[in-house]
Amino acid sequence: MRVRNKPWAADKLAEHTNYVVTNPEALKGKWNDHFEKNQPIHIEVGSGKGQFIVGMAKQNPDINYIGIERQTSVAVMALDKILESELPNVKLLNTDGGLISDYFEAGEVDRVYLNFSDPWPKYKHEKRRLTYRSFLENYQTILKANGEVHFKTDNQGLFEYSLGSFSQYGMVLNQVWLDLHASDYEGNVRTEYEEKFAAKGQPIYRVEAQFKD
Repeated sequence: MRVRNKPWAADKLAEHTNYVVTNPEALKGKWNDHFEKNQPIHIEVGSGKGQFIVGMAKQNPDINYIGIERQTSVAVMALDKILESELPNVKLLNTDGGLISDYFEAGEVDRVYLNFSDPWPKYKHEKRRLTYRSFLENYQTILKANGEVHFKTDNQGLFEYSLGSFSQYGMVLNQVWLDLHASDYEGNVRTEYEEKFAAKGQPIYRVEAQFKD
């Protein structure tokens, strides 16, 4: 995602510690103490401009959501959506999603969302894909037993790679959509990228993959 640099973005994120967590390591194992209610925790790795995570928080007030976005100039746009909504069940981390096992205790998270992740198409970059084995290990560590990863993308190559990666890791593919918007799936919250690709007529791929206990 190429976004114009916003030199003021870091300062704005730092001003809103009620929504932006600046010390996630300190909350490891105690995340629900940072929310108004003790509820299941869902995280989105690579939350972009925040449309998905805010939409999900609105749709499901009985779940606590945490969006993780490493690009400061992008994270501040997610913060704007959160501030506008004033939702008590959503937080934001401006940090690297690859370090999530440093931020969450084993079994602390109920679900992980990956939406329109960078496909890193070159084979030499395989280890950077968010569905690569090392990332799956981190997700499994922080998820409760039988936890799920929900993955959406417009990239057929990445989708096929991810299905293989999930399967090789021993995960169960509970549901697979090859054209999500043409299906009868209800409750889908679209990301900014999803709207862009769907407007071009591109199919959206989706899978719900579950770790075996």
